[in-house]
Amino acid sequence: MRPILIALALLLAGPVQAQQLANQLFGAHAYGSLQAPEPIGSYAKGCGAGLVRLPETGPTWQAMRLSRNRNWGHPVLMEYVQDLSREATRHGWAGLYVGDISQPRGGPMTSGHASHQIGLDVDIWMLPATRLNLTVAERESLSSISVRTNDQLRVNANWTQAHYKIMRAAASDPRVDRIFVAAAVKLEMCKSARPADTAWLQKIRPAAGHNYHFHVRLKCPRGARNCETQTPTVAELSKGGNGCDETLQWWVTDFLNPPPRDPNAPPPTPRRHPRDYTMADLPRACGAVLVSQ
Repeated sequence: MRPILIALALLLAGPVQAQQLANQLFGAHAYGSLQAPEPIGSYAKGCGAGLVRLPETGPTWQAMRLSRNRNWGHPVLMEYVQDLSREATRHGWAGLYVGDISQPRGGPMTSGHASHQIGLDVDIWMLPATRLNLTVAERESLSSISVRTNDQLRVNANWTQAHYKIMRAAASDPRVDRIFVAAAVKLEMCKSARPADTAWLQKIRPAAGHNYHFHVRLKCPRGARNCETQTPTVAELSKGGNGCDETLQWWVTDFLNPPPRDPNAPPPTPRRHPRDYTMADLPRACGAVLVSQ
C-alpha cells in the first residue's frame, strides 16, 4: 500500500491506529505535499506543507547526504540558503555545503534531529566548500570538520576569519531568528566582534553538538498563522545584551563539569524525544499534510 494510503487509513481508522509513530509516517514520503507553503506548529513539534526541494547543486552550493532526502524546506529558507551561499563566495569559499534541512513534508525525523520539522531549519557545514562538482558518492563519504577543541573550551586551527564573517552575515539577515553553534565558537566570536557592532551576536546561540556545522533557524514567515514563534524570542533575549556574558561562561564551566546533584531534589522529569511522537502529538493540520497529493 502506498504511504499516502497508509496515512489516510490511519487517520480514518481511529485512535489505536493513529498512535503509530509520526516519524515513520512522515519519513515514508519521498516528495512534498501539493499545498501552499506553510510551516505548521513548532520547530520541534510540527510539519511543513508545500515544502520545496533545494536543488542538489547550484552555482554556489551543494546539498550533502542526498540519500537522506532531507533537502526540503520552505521557499523562504531556500532563498535564504542561496543568498548566504553567494555571500560565502565573498570570503574565499566556493560556496556552501548544505546539510540537513527537513524531510519532504517535515515532521519528526526517523533519526537524528529533534527539530528541523517545519522547513525553517538548515545545517551549514563548517567545511569550506572548495569545489562544487562533488559526485553523489563523494557527498555521502565526505565529512565536515570540527572547529572546536576536544575539551570544548576554544576553537581549533580549523576556525578562520571566513567562518566568522559568513556567520556574521548569516546572523545579520533579518529573516534569521537564531543560529546554533558550539559554545567555543560563540566565545571566539564575542572576542573578535567590534564593540560597536555586536547586536547580531545575540542571534548566535551556544548549543551542544554544533562544532561540525552551524544550524540556522529562520523566523516564522509573514502570514504563517500556524507557525509557532520561538520563545523567548531573540528580541526578548537581546534586552540582556549580546549574550557575551556569564550565561555564555556556563557552557564552558558547569555544563562541562556539573556541580553535584542535590540528593534530596526530585528526579528530573524524563523528556520525550520527537521520535516518540504520534500524530496525536502534532497539530491537526499535519494530518492533511500527510494525505495531500
